[in-house]
Amino acid sequence: MKKVLLTSIGCLVVVLLMAQPKFEFRGVWIATVENIDWPSKKTLSSDEQKAEFIRILDMHKRNGMNAIVMQIRPVADAFYPSQLEPWSEYLTGQQGKPPAPYYDPLEFMISETHKRGMEFHAWLNPYRAVFSIAKSSVAPNHITKIHPEWFLDYGGKRYFDPGNKEAQKFVERVVQDIVKRYDVDAIHFDDYFYPYRVPGVEFPDGKSFQKYGKGMTRDDWRRSNVDSIIVMLNTIIKKEKPFVQFGISPFGVWRNIDKDPEGSNTKAGQTNYDDLYADILLWLKKGWIDYVVPQLYWEHGHKLVGFEVLTDWWARHGYGRNMYIGQGIYRSKEPKSVAWHNRKELPNQINRLRSYSQIQGSVYFSSKTFASNPNGWSDTLRNNYYKYPAIAPPMPWIDDEKPAAPELIIASAQPVGADNTVALYLRQDTANDLINRYVVYNFKDVNDQDISDPKNIHEIVVYGNDFYTLDLNKIPAGQKRVVIAVTSLTRTNNESRKSNFLVFEKSGNRWRQVATD
Repeated sequence: MKKVLLTSIGCLVVVLLMAQPKFEFRGVWIATVENIDWPSKKTLSSDEQKAEFIRILDMHKRNGMNAIVMQIRPVADAFYPSQLEPWSEYLTGQQGKPPAPYYDPLEFMISETHKRGMEFHAWLNPYRAVFSIAKSSVAPNHITKIHPEWFLDYGGKRYFDPGNKEAQKFVERVVQDIVKRYDVDAIHFDDYFYPYRVPGVEFPDGKSFQKYGKGMTRDDWRRSNVDSIIVMLNTIIKKEKPFVQFGISPFGVWRNIDKDPEGSNTKAGQTNYDDLYADILLWLKKGWIDYVVPQLYWEHGHKLVGFEVLTDWWARHGYGRNMYIGQGIYRSKEPKSVAWHNRKELPNQINRLRSYSQIQGSVYFSSKTFASNPNGWSDTLRNNYYKYPAIAPPMPWIDDEKPAAPELIIASAQPVGADNTVALYLRQDTANDLINRYVVYNFKDVNDQDISDPKNIHEIVVYGNDFYTLDLNKIPAGQKRVVIAVTSLTRTNNESRKSNFLVFEKSGNRWRQVATD
């Protein structure tokens, strides 16, 4: 376990923070359902949607994020052209209506995200089909109209029946279609498997239970239904593209300790295992998912579900898979949430997460909260906790092969242009379709080229035509000498050895090349 050291100086306790990790997941959920984050309105034109999305990406890039978790299928609809499901109501105001002028939002979003060296995790809701039976726009070709027998109404919403085998196969086809056609880095499901309980109302799946129950208790049967679709989806994702990750973001409590000695010392009203029928620990133990993001949207010291209690519990129950913690920055907008108006709450949470080697990062809900810089937290991330870039953690069970080191070549006759930019060619001798980014390093000394220190990362850039423009104007003020070298990254974040290096020096306002390796 990593440590945060505490030193007592009189009555003052000083926290000596460990260095920022080089490998850390820093993600943000961007929700489309009910237009929570994007697009902000159903009436935006295509150009307005694009401009708004770019502003969101640039904000998160400035804040040090390296991934977005983008909701592309909120209610059995699509933010992309699909033969299986209609265009989303939240994109155009009417389900089934394409954007005008026409474009493919998913293709656009992936491209813009990757341009910034960030991962794109495609977030789908597996079973929610109609958000509001009374109010939602439902197209004639929506699956609830074509196969009404697959669906159940509960709490004013319409859901796929998780026990219906045909419904499971349909969800599998949707996921396979996305992975096959789009350059996503991951498929991501949130916590909505069986719906959260409505007090006094049982989920109406009796017919399916009678048909498929096979002597199991209803609770065990429900869990087996969710288990089966997780296995199916993991299999089909890896069959299409082995490098695409499969992640789940469950509710923050697996089970309370009063129900199971392996459970957390919490008193949650509902839990994954007993109410949502999602046995997250089984999926982790079996290796059916690549990462987990438990939603710990509570503060330190919460009487029923303390952040510190759950963080410690999840750190001990990752079973070797990557673990990122979901943090509820949105709660800073709740007037009565005293703890979330404490400027130290979020920094204290990050410090706690970094004290565990089993926890490799965070995902924040949700995107729009950052726009108002609540409690100065956007500034805190940008200037302190996420000051230096980070690479998303590797997943060696998918792929542990490191690529060959690239070669750094000046691509123009004049090494440094009049505008202090350098045209570079990054040659990769070993062809590898899984290489998708380069890490550009800025060292201050030829004899101290440490790629393990994130302070030396200048930029993470997309792998494309192998040309990169180094802008020496972006070198920190006061640094008169810079040693540039590059590494390659695979789709699963395996990093190569360092390339050769180039040395530049500044005289006045002009940079010039002085050496090469």
